[in-house]
Amino acid sequence: MKHGGDLTDAIAQYGGAPELWLDLSTGINPRPWPVPALPDALWQRLPSHSDESALLGAARDAYHVPAGVEVVAAPGTQALIQWLPRLAPAGPVAIVSPTYNEHAAAWRLAGCEVVAVRALEELPAHARHAVVVNPNNPDGRIVDHAALARIAGILQTRGGWLMIDEAFADIDPAIGASALCGDLPVVVLRSFGKFYGLAGLRLGFAIGAPDIIARIAAALGPWACSSPALAIGAVALRDIAWAECAREDLCKQARKLDAVLGAAGFDIVGGTALFRLARHASAQALHATLAKQRIWCRKFNWSGDLLRFGLPADDAGLARLAAALAMHD
Repeated sequence: MKHGGDLTDAIAQYGGAPELWLDLSTGINPRPWPVPALPDALWQRLPSHSDESALLGAARDAYHVPAGVEVVAAPGTQALIQWLPRLAPAGPVAIVSPTYNEHAAAWRLAGCEVVAVRALEELPAHARHAVVVNPNNPDGRIVDHAALARIAGILQTRGGWLMIDEAFADIDPAIGASALCGDLPVVVLRSFGKFYGLAGLRLGFAIGAPDIIARIAAALGPWACSSPALAIGAVALRDIAWAECAREDLCKQARKLDAVLGAAGFDIVGGTALFRLARHASAQALHATLAKQRIWCRKFNWSGDLLRFGLPADDAGLARLAAALAMHD
């Protein structure tokens, strides 16, 4: 499976209507921010500069963006991932792997050499750029700010960029590295849809030095994000009380998921509060067992004994997963 969150292949192979499936293949919050009713005008007019400014102001505060560093909104971070290889200075890129596979795909599509490394410290001497997902998907590894700054300093001498994909960093605000963007060639990507549980809204942000962000904004063009996305994002990002409660709830639900998986013989080897990476000698067979019972989790073509599980939304989903795992021989 190339990505989580799409049941098309699962249904084609195992049948069943979408509403019969328990989809645990993503790292998207199953308890989304409650979207209020929107004025009809938002659907009827082009996005305004004031709407965009309100969103960017909320993003600056939510992501602790310092003065002198700029932010641009995009229709999801995937759009930014596609653009970065075409906007960065030409040169090879090192990508800390295994990780979200669209980074390498985008750089290769742009004609760039991609070098997979296990850690940032393994940065090749000829790499001009580097990409790190922080926390990493799927193992949840976190690189501290000192290490990020050190590598960004090396890349600065090579005329390159360090791109930090913080798609899952909302689970702990201390992870965010926007403070590095002021003095170093760092581009931070932030996803709105995962933590807020609104992936269909398609909203994300790039944070970086003014010249880099201006280049990205020009590539995205006018009206990159819809009026509803601008409005919802601006209000949600300022809902601090909801975010704090969501972090607590996600951690509790992740611990419950760990207990279910542990009882089924899995070893929890990584993840974040939005997904868990678990090892089992019979992972491939268990994936099929769950799929036959309309439960979809994530497997990987680079590892036969790992599965990634998103969070069930409630205790009923956890109980369904536990019962399905108990049916495996």
